[in-house]
Amino acid sequence: QVQLVESGGGSVQAGDSLTLSCAVSGRTVSVYDMAWFRQAPGKEREFVAAINRNSGTSFSDSVKGRFTISRDNARNTVYLQMNGLKPEDTAVYYCAAKRVPLAPKYDYWGQGTQVTVSS
Repeated sequence: QVQLVESGGGSVQAGDSLTLSCAVSGRTVSVYDMAWFRQAPGKEREFVAAINRNSGTSFSDSVKGRFTISRDNARNTVYLQMNGLKPEDTAVYYCAAKRVPLAPKYDYWGQGTQVTVSS
């Protein structure tokens, strides 16, 4: 059973930085494509960033240039470095994993970690 556990969320001021971590247990993270999603109150969950098993990355337009995604296969952990945070980045952030690269949906999800950015 694969488990994903996010950490690193918190309350910060606009312009601050945060690094979220996603610890993977049950299988080695190297076999998964990983991603971060977020959901703000009253809004749909949205894609933030992804990193595939070859460390190729992609980002939503709203975070491109501010956020970085990385993976440490030795630590079985994926990170989301968030710089220049804005109030509109306030959301619950979720880590996700999928085994099949071209699959449309992610198979495993974490419980989420809250990020609150005040102006």
